[in-house]
Amino acid sequence: MNREAPLVLGIETSCDETGVGIVRGTELLANVIASSMDEHARYGGVVPEVAARAHLEALGPSIDAALAASGVSLDDLDAVAVTSGPGLAGALMVGVGAAKALALAIEKPIYAVNHLVGHVGADLLDADAPLETPTIALLVSGGHTSLLVVRDLVSDVELLGETIDDAAGEAFDKVARVLGLPYPGGPEIDRAAIGGDPRAIRFPRGLTQPKDQAAHRYDFSFSGLKTAVARWVEQREAAGEPVPIADVAASFREAVADVLVTKAIAACTDLGVPRLLLGGGVVANARLRELAQERADAAGVALRVPPLSLCTDNGAMIAALGAQLIMAGHEPSGLSFGADSTLPATEVQVA
Repeated sequence: MNREAPLVLGIETSCDETGVGIVRGTELLANVIASSMDEHARYGGVVPEVAARAHLEALGPSIDAALAASGVSLDDLDAVAVTSGPGLAGALMVGVGAAKALALAIEKPIYAVNHLVGHVGADLLDADAPLETPTIALLVSGGHTSLLVVRDLVSDVELLGETIDDAAGEAFDKVARVLGLPYPGGPEIDRAAIGGDPRAIRFPRGLTQPKDQAAHRYDFSFSGLKTAVARWVEQREAAGEPVPIADVAASFREAVADVLVTKAIAACTDLGVPRLLLGGGVVANARLRELAQERADAAGVALRVPPLSLCTDNGAMIAALGAQLIMAGHEPSGLSFGADSTLPATEVQVA
């Protein structure tokens, strides 16, 4: 196998996006994403059974499309990489089963990797400068809000904190529903916030009080914030007053971004790590990126954000992490690994 620049196909099916990517080392050759978001929109959120069925239908065509886009064949591949967890169990099973079948059929090694660490690996692809470590990584998506310190991408990842209830993306979806906005909530609230005053309503910032610092300094909680928005809207409606949707959206978005960035910069300062990486689909939020840049500049922290096409769940980030494991000399995973919906972030590769 070519350890200098291995050619790896990655499969990602942890939630509602079927991702197939092909990389050569850190060079991105293909990044195909088939989203089932429209199918879930009618239910107002991701339905696990619908997601699993959509992956089953999309995987074959997505693999074919990735091979065509990259100009390589299955025989050219050095390895297959796949998300083993965390994520929706049924969705993960589809990807894991397909990856095992493919690896066996083409007689190539397989690497089972961690979805969350994959988001960090996305930053390696076609980057202007290599990723320096240690780095703090803030990963924010529909199902995960996690703060990591990455000392070595393939062998030393520590979980500093995570959400204890709703993830940030879930809060966006639920607040969007309260405001009568469509699913998915993130981009809808971003649009609704245009022209709104982020200081109009002081919504709560969960787990940021002095009493929270000992046990939850790096943890997140958005359930109380979601409830506060719902109660505020209900009170306006009960009083027969119009709901200023732009102000509510802007104020809610500001509260989320404030909490995320405050805790991430605190981790950089506390651990003496002057680097912060953002990843996950919620990074598409304009205010989050803007505030992160402002606070990072003020703190002397270098901020890195992968291209938005690589922030959402995708197979290219999984392939990139697989390639890093190969180049570091790690052995392939055995075929006995399964889908692990609660796979800890510290487990980069599943044996």
